[in-house]
Amino acid sequence: MNKEKILSELQKIVGNAFVSNDPAELYIYSIDPGASKPRSVNFVVMPASTEEVQAIVKLANEYKIPIVPMGGGLTLSGLTLPVKGGIVMDMKRMNKIVEINKLSRYALLEAGVTTGRLQAYLDKNYPELQVSVPDAPPSVTVAGNALINGSGFLTHQHGDHGAMINGLEIVLPNGELCKLGSCGLSDYWFSRGPIPDLIGLYTSSFGIMGIVTKLSIKLYPKPKMRDLVFGLFKKTDIIPNLLYKVTSTDLVEDILLGIQGKPDWMADYIFIISYITGNTQDELDKKEKKLKKMYRKNGARFMKAPPRLRDAFLEKPQFAANAADFRKGGGFEYVGSFFPLEKVPEAIEEGVKISEKYGIVPTLGARIFGATHTVMVFFTYAFNRADPDDIQNARDALKETNEITLKLGGIPWKGELEAQKMILEKIDPQYKNLLKTIKNHLDPNGIMNPGNWEVN
Repeated sequence: MNKEKILSELQKIVGNAFVSNDPAELYIYSIDPGASKPRSVNFVVMPASTEEVQAIVKLANEYKIPIVPMGGGLTLSGLTLPVKGGIVMDMKRMNKIVEINKLSRYALLEAGVTTGRLQAYLDKNYPELQVSVPDAPPSVTVAGNALINGSGFLTHQHGDHGAMINGLEIVLPNGELCKLGSCGLSDYWFSRGPIPDLIGLYTSSFGIMGIVTKLSIKLYPKPKMRDLVFGLFKKTDIIPNLLYKVTSTDLVEDILLGIQGKPDWMADYIFIISYITGNTQDELDKKEKKLKKMYRKNGARFMKAPPRLRDAFLEKPQFAANAADFRKGGGFEYVGSFFPLEKVPEAIEEGVKISEKYGIVPTLGARIFGATHTVMVFFTYAFNRADPDDIQNARDALKETNEITLKLGGIPWKGELEAQKMILEKIDPQYKNLLKTIKNHLDPNGIMNPGNWEVN
């Protein structure tokens, strides 16, 4: 690899200030907040336009050097750490909110726009609209979270964040530009169909199919008032029927299940939070009354949430690490898995066992997608980043969680390299062959985030 030549070519594309091979600057791109092992990075580059992205990809093809796109870098599972070295493409400079279509309710964004920036922009300029916010810091990019099928507020009604994508602008692995969704034949980025839907190739594929430079994400009406109805129960076996009953109504905007080993009074309980909305207090009161009755009838008891707890769970976004890092060790793994509703009780029970086995305070939860069509159960494992043994402890817990997930019929979410290998070992052989065929056709030089979804 002619590093000086490549550095010079990258400088010509983005300018000297926005490319580096300095070890001190590369270090922060070699790690992420999770427990994945550090990876060597040769260059970091920050493009400001789609044209610059195209030029960088074409350069990477010329030198056959790997390239890894990065949004906020907060996946926690090493997805933006280059497995085989090369270029990390940091998308932060591409942060324009191109358009808000109020009537068709979508936002057209460059790939570097963060959830915090979009949320603040909507609050100021379009207070009647909202976007589904993930349970993550506001520095997470909208595109990055949607492309890993992220979760958050409003997913109960509308599905995961990948399902909220209307359209994509993509730089293909050969450097050519492609638009998917209605934007492929219309000036409006309002729909994925009714044409062949290829957007799914770019969700949860972790950058191996190309680099997304623009995204259209759905927006939703923002209610005037919002509150929560808090309930508690101990037996996991009531979960499927309880969620089924609650989601069979139009009472709730969103639902969250959780287990927290701290404070002590919550240690033996599972809590359910139903988020309710309305235009008047009377409307909220009526919904609360109906949910109280439904809780009691299906095995849970209503509890008035303590003010501090209520405020925390009404906040957008919720940052899960704040609740899970009880030892303040600075490291955090957030392992999500998609399950059918009927397997959620067993998944939660196994997650508690794994936490206790590895000496980690149990902190689990669940997000509901599309009225229980899918339930995302998340398992959080905090660790002390300064302690190698504690980091390995979290890795072992993570591996065991992925094994249990697959055994129960679930699917690990945003899986790290080890999880990807487990999935590929179990997946239908023809699925694997099709993935390999598409991947090799689009990226014959193997430069797009190689090592991820590595099909042999």
